[in-house]
Amino acid sequence: MKLEGKRALITGADSGIGRATAILFAQEGADVAITYNTDEAGIAETAARVEAAGRRVCVIQNDVGDPASVAATFAAAARDLGTLDILINNAGQAMGGMEVAEMDDAVLERILRVNLMAPLFCARAFIRMRRAAAADGQPAGGKVVIVSSVAQHLPTPGSAPYGMSKAGVGSLCRSLSRELAEDRINVNTIAPGLIETPMTADRFEHSEKLEQSLERIPWHRAGQPDEIARGALYLASADSDYVTGHTLVIDGGLSMQWGGA
Repeated sequence: MKLEGKRALITGADSGIGRATAILFAQEGADVAITYNTDEAGIAETAARVEAAGRRVCVIQNDVGDPASVAATFAAAARDLGTLDILINNAGQAMGGMEVAEMDDAVLERILRVNLMAPLFCARAFIRMRRAAAADGQPAGGKVVIVSSVAQHLPTPGSAPYGMSKAGVGSLCRSLSRELAEDRINVNTIAPGLIETPMTADRFEHSEKLEQSLERIPWHRAGQPDEIARGALYLASADSDYVTGHTLVIDGGLSMQWGGA
């Protein structure tokens, strides 16, 4: 098993990519702390699936955009599981249909806090935890993975703050990878394309919207959460020890097709 004896924190694990990642990590030997904001039923299902894989699970309700809540999250995870080895920044919030000229300040603030500031808050807490636990003279070690989006690379008319936040995540990843090289903490991002999750449910409920989306994807299908989870497993395991500052795009070719769509 690739994560035997490891402890991971996965934010936004009540459904979709976060749930799939928590389950796969448990199957690969990791104990997991999983967070949610409001979906109690969803996080209970994820926790049950982790326990069914025979691993320990710590469930934490939090607001990833609030640094005090993030600090409390790491304290709870450490209390229940011990020092964390892996951080998966997965929690995010989508938006659409709001041009910059009509932008509501509250929407802008929330998108940037959840999608951009939260990964920084969580990474900061993780780095401090790893450094505090490191033996004298030894690097802290650890893995940080941020779930971004192809919006990191593509224009996002009607949802500029979302694209801004994801582009910012790419910059954060590159900067942290340099800051943390001596600590031997790997920092990478995953940029999913269209993935079938609750966040994209509206598109799947309207056949015309879905068909328009699939026409732009060379593979002509949406991705599944477990396909992103397998990318996260690679970046969280020893297989990627020489990979840092990288964005792994998993999008069925969407970002390669955009200019011709």
